[in-house]
Amino acid sequence: MRDLTLEFQTRSGVVHALEDVSFELYKGETLGLVGESGSGKSVLSYAILRILDAAGRITAGSIEFGGMDLLRARESDMQELRGRELAMIFQNPRVALNPIRAVGKQIEDVLKHHAPLRDQDLKSRAIALLQQVRIADPERRYHAYPFEMSGGQCQRVMIAIALACSPALLIADEPTTGLDVTTQAAIMDLVQDLGRARQMATLLITHDLGLAAQYCDRIVVMHAGHVVESAPKREILRMPRHPYTAKLIGSIPHGAGTLRELTAIPGNLPDLRRGNLPPCRYRDRCERSLDLCDTRPLARLDDGNHMVACWNPQ
Repeated sequence: MRDLTLEFQTRSGVVHALEDVSFELYKGETLGLVGESGSGKSVLSYAILRILDAAGRITAGSIEFGGMDLLRARESDMQELRGRELAMIFQNPRVALNPIRAVGKQIEDVLKHHAPLRDQDLKSRAIALLQQVRIADPERRYHAYPFEMSGGQCQRVMIAIALACSPALLIADEPTTGLDVTTQAAIMDLVQDLGRARQMATLLITHDLGLAAQYCDRIVVMHAGHVVESAPKREILRMPRHPYTAKLIGSIPHGAGTLRELTAIPGNLPDLRRGNLPPCRYRDRCERSLDLCDTRPLARLDDGNHMVACWNPQ
């Protein structure tokens, strides 16, 4: 992804959702995209798949996948890529799944479109996928409807649909939202194991830095539509350079800590409809801000592995 800029036309004005977003994701790697709600993480994933709302418009940048610029690809080519090469686990599986269609048939829908299988082999393959995502009694669950399954089971069905055709890239958008801690760990272990076995690139979107720390190789931090820092996992957690990243890490509860030791992030995200957004959108919340932050383009310091967009990094 190179310099992706995206906006939404709304009745109350233009929302500048993403600005100059850049990063790379490699085969077999898990990249964590972290930031608070409203930072643009999910919008970015919809841009990759080109499933943006009609009000969304990409005004600059490129998204290259295997040598193809996805933003300039024909819609027919995107339809072939979605589900086969590019797959996504959506935030809310109960909303993403069809409530009046058995889950086994929903897996078959993807296989019919993308997999070279005979019709008589579709059911056995769907059941095998349910078994692969560790759903108990997959033959019976093949006939179940989403409302007959728990949240964790629905999430596993979503994973089975996403992985049905062994995609090269899996986008997991808050895959553990609303799940209990034990189920969260089981879901993430499953995604990680399947990713390693298939050498699949995984983009894990989350607001939970602790989750990213456990499962990701590199971390990209977003704030209000900007990438503010990116680095290998251990480096960014051990030595965060952007003030926002440091605050995020400080807000994570630790077993030995107390509530008083948690760091609060002051203020709120800026109104992205403003026409006079500062070069650094964290400017009004930052304790290290300088006059430079208002008057000059944002600095990007990069030593090859660690990028920080800040005039006064830590």
